[in-house]
Amino acid sequence: MISVSEATQTIRLRSAQRGTESVSLTDSVGRVLANDIVADTDLPPFDRSQMDGFAVIAADVESAPAELTIVGESAAGHGWHHKMSGGQTVRIMTGAPVPPGADSVQKIELTSEASMVGDSGADSVTILQSVKLGANIVLKGAEIRSGERVFQSGERISPAMIASLAAFGYSDPEVFQRPKVAILATGSEIVDIRSSPGIDQIRNSNAPMLSALAEKCGAESRILPLVDDDLDRLVDTIGKALEECDVLIISGGVSVGKYDLTKPALSRLGATLHFEKVRLKPGKPAVFATLGAKLIFGLPGNPVSAAVTFELFVRLALWALQGARDTEMRRGTALLGTPVKAAKGRDTYLPASLSTDDKGHLIATPTRWQGSSDFIGYSRAEALIVVEADARLESGDPSTVLFLI
Repeated sequence: MISVSEATQTIRLRSAQRGTESVSLTDSVGRVLANDIVADTDLPPFDRSQMDGFAVIAADVESAPAELTIVGESAAGHGWHHKMSGGQTVRIMTGAPVPPGADSVQKIELTSEASMVGDSGADSVTILQSVKLGANIVLKGAEIRSGERVFQSGERISPAMIASLAAFGYSDPEVFQRPKVAILATGSEIVDIRSSPGIDQIRNSNAPMLSALAEKCGAESRILPLVDDDLDRLVDTIGKALEECDVLIISGGVSVGKYDLTKPALSRLGATLHFEKVRLKPGKPAVFATLGAKLIFGLPGNPVSAAVTFELFVRLALWALQGARDTEMRRGTALLGTPVKAAKGRDTYLPASLSTDDKGHLIATPTRWQGSSDFIGYSRAEALIVVEADARLESGDPSTVLFLI
């Protein structure tokens, strides 16, 4: 029996990056960048106004109110590119280029326009307040300079990143290929979710859950037909599945009972078994094996155990195959809402809900659940409280939490 950290290291060493492909930017959210994203222009590409108002020379309006001659207009997409001189101003819109010679922008609310009397008939504006040098201007390159790295290879593309990719012309970013995952639920007691369970039967709840978790981790998942407790059928199904997938997840049959056939089936196929027990609760009988470059996970049949071992082990492999920089669950610290206790000799991962107290502290409280078969209780969990083997923590103690959301 190995520790959780030893198990994750074993998996990481055998989860080599897959190849790459180009995808449309609109289809890229959730994919992992295979190359750095580099700015091909300064942003902003020119000195840009932050306000609707008037571009001015700050020294001209130091003793405001000051009347200036309006010599032009600068709008977004239609800048005024002549040289502005002392005593002059240019009407300017938000996002428009600041004209040469101007060094500040006064917002329109602090101005008053009028018509000058004289031969020129030119418009003028009174600047009602002085303005600081550089006010209301974002300088060229203030956000990023051409040639600077925007995002690193290995980052997952989020919706918030799409605008940046588009701004620098990455219409078809290069990403790592999605791993193909096959999911196999085993056991004579399991029936299809569209069926009515008979005596001693339950619906196949694990496979849809594991498929959803795999898709959340960027994989392409496929649920295989159910296999009952028949070794020959299991060997045949696993062998065929491994011909078409990168990762096989088997639910059930990983313990040591008469009908736990996953390990015998893998042995018959010639797979290398890297571990079969982890010092973990729930999920002790988790299995990890390889057959060539194919990764095989045998997860416990109890749904909470299957979910926890997926989060700890399978998600790591799926993201590592995609070259992701962050492969493990996001972790933090929370104060306990109630006392908790770990199992003897095993690190314990307790499903928990999260809240904040009146001081802003994050509070983690174990959900009400009846053990590793209670997927109803687990469905409300937002995090896992990590309690080291043999430890007991009291209410209010700080604890490590792994976020499920």
